[in-house]
Amino acid sequence: MAVDLDSNPEWVADLKQIIDPKIVSTDDEIRAEFGTDRWHAMAMPAAVVQAESVDDVQATMRFANEREIPVTTRGAGVGYVGGCVPLKGGILLSVAKMNRILEINPKDGVAVIEPGVILNDLVEAVREKGWYYPPDPASLKECSVGGTIATNAGGPRCLKYGVTRHYILGLEVVLPDGELLVTGGRCHKNKTGLDLIGMFVGSEGLLGVVVKATLRIIPLPEARMMLTATYPSFADAAKAVETILDSRWQPSALEITDSFTLQAARDYLGADTLPEGEAHLIVEIDGRKDSLSTDLAALHQLVDATGAIAVDEARSEEECDAVWQLRREFSYSLRATGLIKLNEDIVVPRSKLVELVNFAHQLQQDTGIAVACFGHAGDGNIHTNLMVEDYETNAENRAKADAALDVLFRWIIENNGQITGEHGVGMAKKRWFKDAVSPVSFAMHRRLKEAIDPKGILNPGKFIDD
Repeated sequence: MAVDLDSNPEWVADLKQIIDPKIVSTDDEIRAEFGTDRWHAMAMPAAVVQAESVDDVQATMRFANEREIPVTTRGAGVGYVGGCVPLKGGILLSVAKMNRILEINPKDGVAVIEPGVILNDLVEAVREKGWYYPPDPASLKECSVGGTIATNAGGPRCLKYGVTRHYILGLEVVLPDGELLVTGGRCHKNKTGLDLIGMFVGSEGLLGVVVKATLRIIPLPEARMMLTATYPSFADAAKAVETILDSRWQPSALEITDSFTLQAARDYLGADTLPEGEAHLIVEIDGRKDSLSTDLAALHQLVDATGAIAVDEARSEEECDAVWQLRREFSYSLRATGLIKLNEDIVVPRSKLVELVNFAHQLQQDTGIAVACFGHAGDGNIHTNLMVEDYETNAENRAKADAALDVLFRWIIENNGQITGEHGVGMAKKRWFKDAVSPVSFAMHRRLKEAIDPKGILNPGKFIDD
């Protein structure tokens, strides 16, 4: 989908009068660059504002609010649901240049950042001081912290440590009328008023523009170790997940991969990359170094007893990094098939893991579309990827894939699952949002949006709009 709306309207000249004209662009290449994310949709904004300060954001929002010009905020643009695509044109407000780490303070257990900071830069800066910021989506080397706040991002380690919301102590947010809201602060406990922070985390740019965040950091675990295991079937691996958790283990990460993905990895990386088996499990534990070796030996014994074909250990940082590199290669392996990967981050209750994969296999048989499942087994967030030939250029294939997605999401909703665990709703999942929430919940979303953004200028056309 591509939308090209009016470029260089009369109001652009007026906008350049109130903010530095150097940060405003109507160049076609820049508009195209900032008009997309990693989903297939693209829309051209009339102008791109690359804000460098809070003042730039406030001035832009005041201007847009007065003239009722749509504004879509963008961080690094690596989302998968079209969340930052400026569907109604107007202003694309980029905060990527607001990328300073303002403070890392272990005494208070906080880091203070601007929204354009790349997540991995924050993680490494905190790690150098012996501290830890746990949220770790696969895109951490590319995504902005502001983007992870907008989507309430998670990652493998949210099983033990929680998602982004659990690490947000304070926010500064520019509201649609240009007012600056300061909420929360540096305290690790705070019950002063309503949870306004929670309202903005995961709001996908619909309610305000985050311009500063105070984050909770925790002491860095002294060491980590891992097991990898292959199983005869996905059902065996899923049962092993239940066994591990029922045995009172609390892994920092617990990842599962199906047979289609494993075969793609063997084709892409080499047949000897992974041992034989139809499913793969990664189990990571962390803690004190002097006890971790004993823990790993006990866990190895437990995993052996679950029917694994092969179990390998990773005891050093380098070995653990190699395992995670392999896990990242799974996604690249799927791309190497030449098929378009429709990456759906659905969530099911953990007890439904086997049912989900059985359903995915049946969907594959019924539609002829390959389905690859892998992801965060510990919390039921399994990335269910439809692998489609020529999705972007073949109308028949796209229609078939869209119909298959409809079947997938309806099954998820009927089985007490959620249509998104990490990526957000955006444009990609908009048509299922009303079915995924109750009528009262949908109405409450609309009422909140109308109260905070009465003119509807922030990120219009997304899931709250009819």
